[in-house]
Amino acid sequence: MPHPASQPDAPAPREIELKLALAPGAAERLVRHPLLADSAPDVSALANTYFDTPAGTLAAARMALRLRRVDGITLQTLKTAGHGGGGLSTRNEWEWEVVDSALDLAGLAELAPIQALEGDVLSQLVAQLRTDFTRRRYEVRCRQSVVEVALDEGEIIAGEARAPIRELELELKAGSPDALWELADALAGTAALRPSDSSKAARGEALGRGDWPLPEAHTAAECFHLVLLALDAFHDSGRATFLHTARSALAELADHEQLAGETSGPAQRLPGELGQDGEPTVAFGRAALALARHFARSAPLR
Repeated sequence: MPHPASQPDAPAPREIELKLALAPGAAERLVRHPLLADSAPDVSALANTYFDTPAGTLAAARMALRLRRVDGITLQTLKTAGHGGGGLSTRNEWEWEVVDSALDLAGLAELAPIQALEGDVLSQLVAQLRTDFTRRRYEVRCRQSVVEVALDEGEIIAGEARAPIRELELELKAGSPDALWELADALAGTAALRPSDSSKAARGEALGRGDWPLPEAHTAAECFHLVLLALDAFHDSGRATFLHTARSALAELADHEQLAGETSGPAQRLPGELGQDGEPTVAFGRAALALARHFARSAPLR
């Protein structure tokens, strides 16, 4: 795994990923799906520590910096802001092995996103939160594409606060992003899931602050994004007001003037398919994926 300085003229590496939140019990149904059941997963225990300045400089710039301990080695990763929505995102990501489980500040200093920050950020970096989880990883071929399927279960730890991790991440390794949608829809027929627009790092930052700010929403895509963020906030905080916000945004989305034809049906099904506990049904997941794919086509990944 090369140090970032070893390829100074190379384009920033990109990650294209579809993130899905799972209802309780969905993981064990997923592993019995025919697309996964015949393969032995690569199982790893991942211990992750995220760093930022006390003022939250990296979070404000929509970056995430972590050290990940896995299989006896430590990897340092910097991710920048993702583009997209409805669970699908593309982002720049740099990752390399470090020694002594300590941040490689010299390597970070050579990366353009860090250089663009004002002030002496590197000397102020401190550990802010942890995410510890078990990952079951599969490789699936779909539409002449290769997709890494990662099933993550564990918890986010920010000070005394904790929140569960139940996620399915589909990362495109080769081929077309359409493969992510088709694979997600196939898996959604087996287990209750939904798109998620919140990274583990962003969830941990909100959990540590005890504050989950939500954006205003006017367009149909913004209403859908608000639904996903509000549901993440509800499950991490336990505050009923966020579930109320999600239901209100779903009702607005169902009648939104920007949706018509094939997109209006999924939007109208969503309010009745969200459980009283804020968890999706299988029907909710499939309708939400149909809408997410529609919005992704309207605002393609950059």
